[in-house]
Amino acid sequence: MLNYKAFIWDYNGTLLDDLSIGVLSINKMLEKRGLPLLTIEHYREVFTFPVKSYYEAVGFDFETEDWDKAANEFIDHYTELLPQSGIFPEAIDLLSLFNKEGKKQFILSAMEQNMLHNSTQSEEISQYFDEISGIDNIYASSKIDNGLQLMKKHELQANEVCLFGDTTHDFEVAKKLGCDCILIASGHQSYQKLKETGCPKVVNHIKEIIKN
Repeated sequence: MLNYKAFIWDYNGTLLDDLSIGVLSINKMLEKRGLPLLTIEHYREVFTFPVKSYYEAVGFDFETEDWDKAANEFIDHYTELLPQSGIFPEAIDLLSLFNKEGKKQFILSAMEQNMLHNSTQSEEISQYFDEISGIDNIYASSKIDNGLQLMKKHELQANEVCLFGDTTHDFEVAKKLGCDCILIASGHQSYQKLKETGCPKVVNHIKEIIKN
């Protein structure tokens, strides 16, 4: 960790422990439609980006219902439950450690920008970051473009950056940015799914990073 000058953090599932409220939110929608509910284990196997594909995998039919309305329905449930989530305590330890070491830190998230800003403010972690980058919509689409812009804006050298994430998309982002990546399997996808990406470093929990 000492060799890196900057760290890019995913938010949902990496910094924010929101797995349970994500499952609760989608299950409210599945129950309403008479579709099978998800266990946490099953959710972590089927969740993917873009999230529209994951909705379709669990039974949504966007030929008969509107994707925009479904996405907004999820956000309504998620926002209501959001106060039940919190930052992983070990993440706070790492944020503080990197801050003391003078490392640059960033959030690169597929969460809508205003919601991301409000959440990081509420969780009192904004002070750790040079920039907090979300997207301009609620559809949790790719964050590659934002990542490339962040690298350019802050003049980051790829070989001096490590990205922390909890999904296969985070590894895709890291490859596009040319930086190292550590995937953490305590969020929205299983250890096995993360290993299948070929990412050289996959850990079960963020505390394993602290040990290294």
